[in-house]
Amino acid sequence: MSGLHWLKSSFSDAGGNNCVEVAAAEGTDIAIRESARPERIVTTNRAALRALVLGVKADGVGLS
Repeated sequence: MSGLHWLKSSFSDAGGNNCVEVAAAEGTDIAIRESARPERIVTTNRAALRALVLGVKADGVGLS
């Protein structure tokens, strides 16, 4: 997936090697990668990513 414009949170560490990056892919797809392993890219769609983020914000999805 070349040619993507990757974005990361302003809350990421200064070194930039410990963060999640996202990019708009084709259509409604979103590409996600971890900056320490940029060759590993996961794709999903906007609706699924939004549902995940809202779920984590709402109840932590079992995270403690």
